[in-house]
Amino acid sequence: MEQMDRMTDSVELIDFSANINPLGLPEGVKEAIRNSVDQFGIYPDPYCRKLTSALSQREGVPEEWILCGNGAADLIYRCVYALKPRKAVVLAPTFAEYEEALNMVSCQVVHYELQEKTGFQVEDGLLEILEEDLDIVFLCNPNNPTGQLIPKEFLSAVLQRCKALGIQLFVDECFNEFLDDPARYSVKEYLEEYDNLIILKAFTKIYAMAGIRLGHCITSNLALIKGIADTGQPWSVSAPAQIAGVRALEEQEYLTAARELIQQEREYLVSALRELGIAVISANANYIFMKSPELEPEPLHERLFKKGILIRNCENYHGLGPGYYRICIKQHGENVTLISALRAIVC
Repeated sequence: MEQMDRMTDSVELIDFSANINPLGLPEGVKEAIRNSVDQFGIYPDPYCRKLTSALSQREGVPEEWILCGNGAADLIYRCVYALKPRKAVVLAPTFAEYEEALNMVSCQVVHYELQEKTGFQVEDGLLEILEEDLDIVFLCNPNNPTGQLIPKEFLSAVLQRCKALGIQLFVDECFNEFLDDPARYSVKEYLEEYDNLIILKAFTKIYAMAGIRLGHCITSNLALIKGIADTGQPWSVSAPAQIAGVRALEEQEYLTAARELIQQEREYLVSALRELGIAVISANANYIFMKSPELEPEPLHERLFKKGILIRNCENYHGLGPGYYRICIKQHGENVTLISALRAIVC
């Protein structure tokens, strides 16, 4: 687990490892949960009808294309269980849960290795490895942990090739709403034309609802929607999660304020990190992917931990090694604390 509740020297850690909206849980969501406590004594709607209706309005797609789940990870596993792929392609590095879910069904995983020399960007080589024996391709846009974006035009080419070869394309857009221009990189407009496309989204990051557990997937493939639904238990989305989700979708001012804060603080952090000689590889969403100078005898993350700061050490991602880190963008005071700690370490 990335987010840890740990103490060091009797001081609570400042957690830069989990990419959660720095504004925290919206006040409207807190109020909705408080006011609905009496509903928690009955079973939740297994079909999430109010939430699905609200999502349909928000996403601009039919209700029957949407399935809600107990967070994004729940839907990743359920999709894999429904499809039972024999061979899949995933990026390296990328979010680990795709491969972990694929391993549960003994699927052969082919890694498309992203290259440091090109900034870990997805390139045309991905198209070249798409063959008829593949069943599914997992892409994350923006990618986690690299933060790099895949242009919509390239995704369209991938989608067309997958369609021609009978390959399912799974696109994780959980961090899309943190982008300055989310629509520019979403493939939602292709859903009607391509029934081999499934999009994953979540309330976890953008609404700071990690502990509530709520995500949804969208596809025009109704047989796949039913298959994914059938792999889960009937009450996978709790009553508090459904209530919180409906209320969160009304928080437009919150989203605008979050994007403005993130854009401002991202500029501050990128500039400050580069002044310290830390290589910023990507900074597009609400997190920054970077490479630290070599430090001996203790690496950067251990030195920061002793100062009460937790960052994501990315060396355990397939395709990465020591020195790669991901930090989330937080409120200005916390970001200043991080830069001050880094300055004391690297200068």
